[in-house]
Amino acid sequence: MDHQPKFFENLSGAGKAIGVLTSGGDAQGMNAAVRAVVRMGIYVNAKVYFVYEGYQGMVDGGDNIVEVSWESVSSILQVGGTVIGSARCKAFRSREGRLQAALNLVKRGITNLCVIGGDGSLTGANLFRSEWSGLLEELAQNGKIDAEAVKKYAYLNIVGMVGSIDNDFCGTDMTIGTDSALHRIIEVVDAIMTTAQSHQRTFVLEVMGRHCGYLALVSALACGADWVFIPEYPPEEGWEDSMCVKLSENRARKKRLNIIIVAEGAIDSHNKPITSEKVKDLVVQRLGFDTRVTILGHVQRGGTPSAFDRILASRMGVEAVLALLEATPDTPACVVSLSGNQAVRLPLMECVQMTQEVQKAMDEGRFLEAVRLRGRSFENNLNTYKLLSHKKPDAELPKTNFNVAVLNVGAPAAGMNAAVRAAVRVGLTEGHKIFAVIDGFEGFSRGKIKEISWGDVGGWTGQGGSILGTKRTLPAKYLEKIADQMRTNNINALMVIGGFEAYLGLLELSAAREKYDEFCVPMIMVPATVSNNVPGSDFSIGADTALNTITDTCDRIKQSASGTKRRVFIIETMGGYCGYLANMGALAAGADAAYIFEEQFDIRELQANVEHLTEKMKTSIQRGLVLRNENCNENYTTDFIYQLYSEEGKGVFDCRKNVLGHMQQGGAPSPFDRNFGTKISAKAMQWISKKLTETYRKGKVFANTDDSVCLLGMRRRNLVFQPLAELKDETDFVHRIPKEQWWLKLRPLMKILAKYKTSYDVSDSGQLEHVATLRKEAETGAI
Repeated sequence: MDHQPKFFENLSGAGKAIGVLTSGGDAQGMNAAVRAVVRMGIYVNAKVYFVYEGYQGMVDGGDNIVEVSWESVSSILQVGGTVIGSARCKAFRSREGRLQAALNLVKRGITNLCVIGGDGSLTGANLFRSEWSGLLEELAQNGKIDAEAVKKYAYLNIVGMVGSIDNDFCGTDMTIGTDSALHRIIEVVDAIMTTAQSHQRTFVLEVMGRHCGYLALVSALACGADWVFIPEYPPEEGWEDSMCVKLSENRARKKRLNIIIVAEGAIDSHNKPITSEKVKDLVVQRLGFDTRVTILGHVQRGGTPSAFDRILASRMGVEAVLALLEATPDTPACVVSLSGNQAVRLPLMECVQMTQEVQKAMDEGRFLEAVRLRGRSFENNLNTYKLLSHKKPDAELPKTNFNVAVLNVGAPAAGMNAAVRAAVRVGLTEGHKIFAVIDGFEGFSRGKIKEISWGDVGGWTGQGGSILGTKRTLPAKYLEKIADQMRTNNINALMVIGGFEAYLGLLELSAAREKYDEFCVPMIMVPATVSNNVPGSDFSIGADTALNTITDTCDRIKQSASGTKRRVFIIETMGGYCGYLANMGALAAGADAAYIFEEQFDIRELQANVEHLTEKMKTSIQRGLVLRNENCNENYTTDFIYQLYSEEGKGVFDCRKNVLGHMQQGGAPSPFDRNFGTKISAKAMQWISKKLTETYRKGKVFANTDDSVCLLGMRRRNLVFQPLAELKDETDFVHRIPKEQWWLKLRPLMKILAKYKTSYDVSDSGQLEHVATLRKEAETGAI
């Protein structure tokens, strides 16, 4: 999309006052949103006010509405819940309450509100806005304000951000807090799996979601649960029998544990509740299995926000301030939200109406419609879960006589195993034989290849690293041996899950097609690398887990620094030449600077950063955090920067350095990586099936066109299949990075939140879209 960059410098907040409040149930990441609103507001010269205790504070006024400074939001990024409090408020539901709230805002000149909450809170805000001029006139009649004030504060602008762990708001892919809640659930499931396995137990887990099954569905997908109950998709009649048959079949296949996930609002097709106790009693009575119930409850709302939620909330907070600055009396109240990987603005009431339509559809028993209204991401999750959780009897499976090989290439990345599991199970369902290659291309050349079955990949989603084994070796020197193995095992298609080496490897194999017919088969790459440096995809499997590791470590380091005071930490992250981890880690951890290869820097910039930190030490925030990508500059090494900061900061602050190293590649995969890996891999295997059918001629598969070697990546809002030959022009092969990277647009965001003057291209924002168009776009190829 060619556009002239539009910078927000032209937008000034001078003379404007913004109030920020959190309302309804709390969610992790709300504080990150509050911090971003405050800092962006102050950055554009607006006054910013905290409204404590939600709408209750707005009605009560007094000390509940307080002007804040830059330092007021220091150290809240990593804190769960909301530091400005949230309360359900009866008074605001009455006109008298809203009249009082309007008076309290006008007294302080606040005519811009940023509301962080669920659909109830946002509906209340919209009502308040529609009544605003009437409320002011009434206040003037009662002599509470003068006619001048009525004219001066004639309009109220409102922007909403959805903070809800249930992800129950239509129009937004992810609400603030959902990813963190999934982290809590998956931590518990992983822990329970080890004890359940020891005793051959069945566990019934109840998760939150009174009206929305998102948490239950996604956690079931992320842990490979045996059965899931959600309100939008009740089980068919006779589900009791089907579930018990499935559980006993799994036991018969030597599976030592069963996990059943129940959303708290789960219902059957007659709208009768299905409770976790009811499920437990059923399993005990019918099967006699040792069964336990665990109700997660408020654990899901607690804890520190995940890296994803911090970045999401920070992006939304900045976007919300921009939306307020650009609002006119004619623009409808909007919600800032995320679609795919893009920030969008949507009319608040359209979203609310659609959210209410889902509930109406469920109440009326139109469950398929409810699933469709929930949006593309929900629908995809449900279809993928159904595909992967239930093995059809062999007699019902088609037989294609195609053999597909799956291998991991490059460095290990968390989520690779989830991707392999999805590929194997979808491939078997499509009727192929699946072969697992051990140790990448090197193992392939040595014949380390074996057929793999449905049960072999059970329990793989939560495992870190690469169970198949992975090597960085490229295929060029083994071409003949690999061709022999493909001939011997009659391999008709290849699926390679890996990073930049996988990309180079497939380019080498496709170049060798002229010499070896064996390589004239469909080949697809699924990007998996912590560095997130593969062209053709905004995200790679493994990058989210690495980002969470970096964020957790930075949190601990910041905590140690706040104890000792006047200390700056220099932290080195992985990523090769790609600055994704350093940049996004800095945004998620609230760092002061991030040095990356993509944005060259010199000694003057280092000096400016030291001066900036020196100034910071004079305030109440006496600590600093600087991230450095491992290859950002060959001369300005981590040691060099550490020594420079130590020397220049003498007497003002002292320095410590920390190289995070391989801990960034390890650990259990995050919910995002498990899901992304599962969904993208399932889609890649479906592409293979389609290509095999298209290229099967006269008893053999022959594919030698460019579009038979593809990479499946996420681009902005959609999953896209891209021929590798076309991606070559987008690649910087020397530094192993894409020539253009989407996340560089977020770089100024990190600088603004760390109090640097910078210019921020806002061309992508400012467009108010409609929920309907978003859906149409989404249906074409969404994740």
